[in-house]
Amino acid sequence: MNSVDSCWRSNPNWASNRKALADCAIGFGTGATGGKYGAIYVVNDPSDDPINPKPGTLRYGVIQSEPLWIIFERDMVLKLKNELIMNSFKTIDGRGVKVEITKGPCITIERVSHVIIHGISIHDCKPGTPGLVRSTPEHVGHRLGSDGDAISVFAASNIWIDHCFLARCTDGLIDIIHASTAITVSNNYLTQHDKVMLLGHEDGYTADRVMKVTVVFNHFGPGLVQRMPRVRYGYAHVANNKYDEWLMYAIGGSADPTILSEGNYFMASNNPDAKQVTKRETSGGWKNWKWRSSKDVFENGAYFVQSGFGSCAPLYSLSQLFMVAQGSLVPTLTSDAGPLQCVPSKACS
Repeated sequence: MNSVDSCWRSNPNWASNRKALADCAIGFGTGATGGKYGAIYVVNDPSDDPINPKPGTLRYGVIQSEPLWIIFERDMVLKLKNELIMNSFKTIDGRGVKVEITKGPCITIERVSHVIIHGISIHDCKPGTPGLVRSTPEHVGHRLGSDGDAISVFAASNIWIDHCFLARCTDGLIDIIHASTAITVSNNYLTQHDKVMLLGHEDGYTADRVMKVTVVFNHFGPGLVQRMPRVRYGYAHVANNKYDEWLMYAIGGSADPTILSEGNYFMASNNPDAKQVTKRETSGGWKNWKWRSSKDVFENGAYFVQSGFGSCAPLYSLSQLFMVAQGSLVPTLTSDAGPLQCVPSKACS
């Protein structure tokens, strides 16, 4: 019932038909085409130059104006010298090799659309420094420095983040802010981090009301503290995720967001002060916020405080719709979260 994986993983010819992945997203990010309509671009050089990137490097590929499906020639570890600014219509596809972005600034998806990031590890990210960074072949701009997020999504749309490993960054693992929308975050393994996933910029930023995000089939692993996710204003469908012993809370928010928690598996820690799944960061008035739990499983004393009235269904279009399983099936559905061990000419098991 993992409808993302059942779409492509059983095909032994996945390596010669990589772009078929673009048709496998579900939820609000279904429309993300990435580089589906472009050429294959092969990264064969792990070096990085933020101002004048060389052909063959990851940065050279992601800044191009035309659609590209970006793959990697071999295993590689990339330590970026400044934030990696993505252009529209790009897929970063790590299947078949082991790709890590680590120990430097990481990925920025800002004011662009149609980006897919699949099958890579992004961990131990550091803040970027103020300076010049190229964002297109024609434009080099002065950046003020990045926060140290693994993936920062800013005023962007049609984004899909799937089967990645995310851990131990300076700021957040995934930040989705400034009226970003039409986003799916699926099949990722997240671990060893404090502020995990932020949806919505700040309480005064009402433009985030347009935000719609699907968080599905992820494994929120050991050592996570809070924000899985934390939501402001917008809509979050949090479905079929596995939660392991959060240290403060799992799902939180402020500024009247709508949250549907459906078919998740919540395993609380033994800490008697960390049993509650939910946290509302407000001085009052939250009882009208629509926060619902349906088909969830609560273990070891975990509990969800619901609020609000009326339906909070995601109202997906036909192409976005997917079947949400009972929470009891989630340990199986999320057992392959994170980058997969894919071998060409074999089904990606």
